[in-house]
Amino acid sequence: MKIVEGKLQVQTDKRVAIINSRFNHIITDRLVEGAVDAYSRHGGDADNLDLILVPGAFEIPLALEKALASGKYDAVCCVGAVIRGATPHFDYISAEATKGVASVALKYGKPVAFGVLTVDTIEQAIERAGSKAGNKGSEAMVTVIEMLNLYSEIDL
Repeated sequence: MKIVEGKLQVQTDKRVAIINSRFNHIITDRLVEGAVDAYSRHGGDADNLDLILVPGAFEIPLALEKALASGKYDAVCCVGAVIRGATPHFDYISAEATKGVASVALKYGKPVAFGVLTVDTIEQAIERAGSKAGNKGSEAMVTVIEMLNLYSEIDL
C-alpha cells in the first residue's frame, strides 16, 4: 500500500494568504502571530505571505472568494474569533462564516484552513490563542502547509 500525505515544509513557489477578522482583535492578533510563526518555522518566506484584514468573521468568506478568484494565492489560512454573547447573533455569525469558508474552499479546490474560534467565553478564546490549548492560528497554518504539499502529491 502506498501512503500519500503532505509534508510540513513550505513550498517556496507557493503564495499564501492569512485572512484575519479584526473583531476581537486582542484574540485574533495572537492567532495571526501563531500563523506567521508556523509559516516561518516551516521554511516560509515572508515575501510569499500576505495578511488580508476584514472587519469581522462574517466577512471572511467574501474576502476568501476574492483572494482565490484573483489567482494570486495557492492557499489561504482563515482566522478569527466569534465569542458567544447574550443574543443569538453568535449562532448566525458562526454558522455563516463556517458554511461560507467551506463553500468557497470547495468551489476553488485550493487548501483553505478554518482557524476561526467559536467559543462561549473570552477565557476559552484566550486558551486557544496561545495559552493552555495552544494556538489555533498556528494549527490552521500547519494545516495549510500540509495540504499544499498533499495537493502536489495527488491529482485533483
